[in-house]
Parts: sequence; C-alpha cells; structure tokens
Amino acid sequence: MLRATRRVRSRARAALLTVPALVLVVPAACSAGAPPGRAAATESASGAATASATASAPSADAGAARAVEQLDTERRVLVVSVDGLRSSVLRELGPEDLPVLTRLREEGASTLEARTVVEQTETLPNHTSMLTGRRIDAGLGGHGVTWNTDEPGTTVQEAAGEPVGSLFSRVHAAGGSTALFTGKSKFSLFQRSWPEGLDRYTLRVDGARLVALARRDLRREARTVTFLHLAAPDVAGHAHGWGSQEYADAVRAVDGWLGEVLDTVASRPVLREHLTLVLTADHGGSGLGHTDPARPEDYRIPFVAWGDGVATGTDLYELNEDYRDPGRRRPGYAAERQPVRNADVANLALDLLGLGPVPGSTIGTAQELGLEPPPA
Repeated sequence: MLRATRRVRSRARAALLTVPALVLVVPAACSAGAPPGRAAATESASGAATASATASAPSADAGAARAVEQLDTERRVLVVSVDGLRSSVLRELGPEDLPVLTRLREEGASTLEARTVVEQTETLPNHTSMLTGRRIDAGLGGHGVTWNTDEPGTTVQEAAGEPVGSLFSRVHAAGGSTALFTGKSKFSLFQRSWPEGLDRYTLRVDGARLVALARRDLRREARTVTFLHLAAPDVAGHAHGWGSQEYADAVRAVDGWLGEVLDTVASRPVLREHLTLVLTADHGGSGLGHTDPARPEDYRIPFVAWGDGVATGTDLYELNEDYRDPGRRRPGYAAERQPVRNADVANLALDLLGLGPVPGSTIGTAQELGLEPPPA
C-alpha cells in the first residue's frame, strides 16, 4: 500500500509572474461551425496572462514571502475527472463493488459533499472551470463557456472576451509538461484554447483503451500534470438512467481502470513517491440527465486526493476550517465559507506544484485547500 508522505508546505503565495500571451490563429473555415451569435475567433490569447490585483488575489504579504515561483520538478499531479459520478453511488455500491475508490478515500483526504460550479451542471462548462479556476458567467469574471457540445473553431478566450489562462498554460509556462486524455471530442476546445500549454491531447471513446494510453504515458513521460477524463458513467446515465444497472456497471468499470492506474503508479518510483492524485466529477445526474443546477443529485459530487502530501483517511472539511461542509445545500459564490468545488482543481494542483494561482481565477485563488494538517 502506498503510504502518503507528509510534507510541510508554506501557504505563502508568490507574486504572479507576467507571462507573454500566446496567440492562436484559427482558420476562417472554422467559423462555419461556431454557435449562433458567436463568431469563431481569429486571434485569441492563450497561456498565463499578466496578473492583475483583485480582491481574491493572494495578499501582498504572501507575495513578498515568496517573490519568485519555482516549479517543484519532482512532484507529479494526476487529475481524474469521472464524468457524471454522483456522490450517492459511492454509498450505494460500497467497498465490495468499488474497492479502489474506497481505497482512495481510506488512504487519502476526501468528501462526498463537494459541489459543481453554481451556474450549470454540465460537462464542458464544469471542466472549463476545473482548468481555469473560474465560474461560468463571463459578465462576472467567468470563462463564458456555456455550451456543452462540440463547437469547432471556438475558444475559451473568445467566450470570456479576454485572455484566459489555465492549469495547462500555467504549468507549461513554468517549464512543466502536460497531457489531457479524454473520451469526448468536445474537449478539443481546450486544445484550441491553449495550444502551447497542452503538450499531448488524446481522444479515445473506448475508456479501456484511453486508460491504457494514459498509463503508458505515465510510465514513459515525465508529465508534470496529467488530466484523465473518464466518460463511461455519463454515457450510461444518459442512455439508461443514473439509477440503472448499466450506470452502476459503468462506475464499477471506472473503479477497475483506477486500479490499473494505481498499479502503474506503484510500478514507478517517481510516481510512487511523488504523485498526488486528485479525483472529482463534473456533475452527478438523475433520471436521464443532469441539467438542473438546483437538483442535489446533479450538483453533489465527490472530491478525493490521494498520494504524496495527502493525510491518510481524513475528511477535507475537517482539514480545512476555511471551507464549510454544505450538507445538502447549494451555496452561492457570495457565501463567506465556500464548499469544496470541482473548480478548486486548477489552483490546488498549482499549489501542490509550488506555483501561484491561475491569473484571473476566482475559485480557490487563495490556495488554502489543504490536504494535510498544518504543522503544530
């Protein structure tokens, strides 16, 4: 069993570095596939944008304490997004059916009361929030990705109406390497939006094959961040219902794939000793869908961290007094103490890597979501 190493990490955040914006030129032919009222971008900024001072930005004292960022070149972060994984299924199936997900929770820090972003409980908007640390509403500083279909030619920057950085571009700008493995073609939005920040993009509809390719990449490449998106539960939920046997079978399949991933981690010393796995979901589901952001079955999701630098067998809310367990509630962004959200992924991963938050992000920007108890 992999034992999590305990590492004392300073919570002081660096002053954000100014990084030149990258430019993506999209062929004019792509404009035909853009959604109505939204022309395809001909020029959009990518990568990490120049940081500006905001109310949610790290304090001046924190920046002064760490004036120069330095990527932790040993650390590896694996983000796993299980599409459509609602929290209740982990209780319904239990340890016998889901031994690996149970292991991750028992050996890591977790909660079954994490939340999606507030505005929508759909795949592409929530994954964009996971990567940018932004809410959805562009008029309030969000990323603006409100559609949930494959729209050739679109970019996140176009949707937001301004430069938008991401976990990928932030890591790449600091000298790290990134990869995205996905089961849905609409994730090409991220490849278009951060072409220089994403070193590998792999699309496979077959989940088992996708996992095999991700495992091979983990073994062969020194990726700083790997993002693995597993679509099977969402596909089964839409076809048969979130309460169906087919949905339960898809979650069991994901559990098996995660076991294979952990075998890969155990087989490589650098992964065994330095990898942190962060697992969450974009939404839950009920009936044959998940589009009601006010329905608990749609917005209640798990959030699990496991591996290097993670306390064993702990509740995330017990570790983080600045966050509040929402129970069955659905707090808005104005709540003084926020729930853990899937959009915490970007800035949590960056914090683990020794980097400050995504410029322009508003969720998890203070990087206060801890995975181990503070030093005594």
